[in-house]
Formats: sequence, C-alpha cells, structure tokens
Amino acid sequence: MAGRSVSGIERQSQLCLSLNNAKVALLFLILLLLTIPASAGGGPVLAVSLEGAITPSSDDILVAALQEAEAGGYQALLILLDTPGGGLAETTAILKQIEETKLPVIGYVYPEGATAWSAGTLILMGSDVAAMAPHTIIGSAQPVQLSPTGGTEPINDSKTINAVVALIEEKARMHSRNTTAAREFVVSNLNLNADEAKRWGVIEYISQTPEDLLRQINGSDVKNTTLNTLGAEVDHFQPPLNLQFLKILSDPTIAGLLMLVGLYAIIFGLSSPGVGAEALGVVALALGLIGLGFNVNLGAVFLLLLGLGLILAELHSHSFGILAAAGLICVVVGSILFVPTSFPQWYVPGSYQQSMALAIILPSLILGAFLAFALYKVARVRLSAPVNDRFVGEEAEVLDRLDPKGYVIFEGEYWQAESDEVAEKGGKVVIVAKEGSVLKVRKL
Repeated sequence: MAGRSVSGIERQSQLCLSLNNAKVALLFLILLLLTIPASAGGGPVLAVSLEGAITPSSDDILVAALQEAEAGGYQALLILLDTPGGGLAETTAILKQIEETKLPVIGYVYPEGATAWSAGTLILMGSDVAAMAPHTIIGSAQPVQLSPTGGTEPINDSKTINAVVALIEEKARMHSRNTTAAREFVVSNLNLNADEAKRWGVIEYISQTPEDLLRQINGSDVKNTTLNTLGAEVDHFQPPLNLQFLKILSDPTIAGLLMLVGLYAIIFGLSSPGVGAEALGVVALALGLIGLGFNVNLGAVFLLLLGLGLILAELHSHSFGILAAAGLICVVVGSILFVPTSFPQWYVPGSYQQSMALAIILPSLILGAFLAFALYKVARVRLSAPVNDRFVGEEAEVLDRLDPKGYVIFEGEYWQAESDEVAEKGGKVVIVAKEGSVLKVRKL
C-alpha cells in the first residue's frame, strides 16, 4: 500500500509539472501573438520632396526635415527626388547629412516620369535605400559647362572628373551598389530607366507609390535598424514659410530675373528722378542677391557698373545712342554672369544650363529694349526746345465761361485759361501766352 501511494504521488507530481509546462508554453504563445500586430504597425515615415534645382534652400529643407523626423519619432526619412541637379556644394552637404543622421534615409525617384539627373543621381547613390518609380530616369552626371557661343561642352579636366567619379563610386560602394555603373554616369553620361537601374544593381526597388515601397522594404536592415514599415503612415514634410520663400528665390532663373529688374529699375530711376523706380530696383536686387546666396562674380559686377555709367552718360551727351548701346550690352552680359549656370556651381545637364541661360537672355533683351525706349523718350523731352511758342497765336474753344478764369479746349485737350475780358461758352479765343499749365487768352 505504501509503495502504491508513493507511486501515485509521483504520477500526480509529473502530471502537475506537465500542466505547468503547458501553461507556460501557452502564455508564451499568447505573448508572442500579442507582439506580432505591434511589430506590423511600426512608426510613421516622414517624406520630404526635393524637386526642381538643388539650391542652398534644399540643404535647409533637408536639415529641417531630418530634425522633425528625429524629434517626432519617425522610423525613416523618405526623399522624393525629381530634379535636374543643382549646386555641387549643396549636393555634397546633403550627402553629408544623409551619412551623419542615425535615421535610415530612403531615396526615391518619384512620381512616374520624374528624373534625378547629375546631382540628383549623386543623392540617390548616397541614400541608404535607393528606389525608382516606373518610367523615371537617372544619370547624365557628366560635368559640363556653357561655351562662349552658347552651346555646352564636357569638362575634360582630369582632376575635376576624378573627384566626381571617386565621390559617386564611394557612395555606391558604401551601399553595395554597382560602382562600374556609377562611374559610367560621370564619364559616359549614362542614363538608366527604373528597370535598367534595377538590373544593373544601381537601385534596390521599383515601386509605383511610396506606400508600396514601404511594403517592399519592410524587414530590411538599415543602419543597424530593422525597418518595420508594413502599413506605416507616410507624413509629408511642409517646410516653414521662410524656407518656401527662399526656395522660390533660390531658383537660378528667378534670381537672375530679379537682378535684371533691379538693375534696369535703378537705371531708369536715376535717369528720371521722382518716379521711385530706384526703391523697386534696390528691393529686387536685394532679393536676387539673397536667392544667389551672395555668390556673385566680380567681373559681372564690373560690367554692370560700367553699363550703368554708360547709359547715364548717354543722357548728357549727343553720341546718337552709341553709349547707351554699349551700356546695354554690358548690362546684359553682366546679368548673365551674375547667375552661375556652369559646373561646379551648377551640376546639371547641358540642356538645362542652356535653358537657364536662355531664360535670362530673352527677358534681358526685352527689358533692355523697353529701357532704351523709355530713356529715348526721357532724353527727347530733356533735350527738346521749349514748346511755349507753339501755343501763341493758336485758337481755342471756350468750354466754361471765362470770367476771368475757366477752361478751354485746345487740340482736343482741356486747358485752364484766363482772359482779360469775359468770354462766353462756345466762343473762340486766341492764345497770347502760356504760364505753366495756364493759357492766357483773349477774345477773337
């Protein structure tokens, strides 16, 4: 009996132990199931758009977006690229920001039909994750400059080319991408669409929408972080008002036009005091300089000042427009040089450089023609002989009864008149003198 009791106790102990193990396993399973939904719904992703030319404002916008993403608990920053390129210094600053931040940075050429040429290709190569929407293009990263004839020519300086090649190859190598293709972007002006870029190992993903891209990259290990982007929300960064305004001013075409308007307004204001154009000119010049980041060409400043002096000298000479024409040429050339359109200030394809130059030359010629016409009118008035004599002896019709003052009609214009004797409405009078804006008349 005692043996059987001991055996029964042992069986009961084993049964209790088995039940406890089962409870522990069930509890572990429940906890595991509870953690799965939480991991599938990770934190949101912040998206920032870099569209148009890469300018100093682009650096500021990216810095502000990174600060908001880091402070707001976002798990990654998504850069939406649609750019022809931009300043090389600004591009390297963006690459430095991407490298230094602890947040995973996803470069995404978006939407369909977008491009990331030259500097844009460099930014994509420097991103932690590289993706493209269908029918987008990257490449055209060969440095070019405008020729004196208005065309474009590649830069063959080995020092410059090697520096850009080393930079883009290193960015590709950092993220295990095709360094040969990265090199060809620069030395051969290679262009790739999304399918070709994926096949060449330049990017990792092709996606039609940001949401689909986040689904594809879910679970990827980036910067010692496992991305948990399945179903994550995409919040779009809205730059502060001051950065939005700076972005508009930083556009090279707008900055150039502001410089043109400012210069011509100052010239017109100095040639015709009292109009107030000088104030408009100073404001436009200040905005243009802010947009250019005060990065101006000293030769351009000299040409602009020379042109200003020649045009003003024309007003006080009889050179038959020679000085004015020379001055306008100096102003047009100087205003073009004010805007840096060639490498390294602008790392963009040659066609875009030509478009920027044309967008500045045409308005400059139009404004120059308008200014020449306005100065001609001003000079004609200043240099013409007094016209008082043409009034004397002419007839006018009484509009209001002159007793002794009233109004008359002369050559279709209303004039204030004064007569020594009363003249009735509708009567005829003769102009005997002109004193300022008042006609002295007498009855016929």
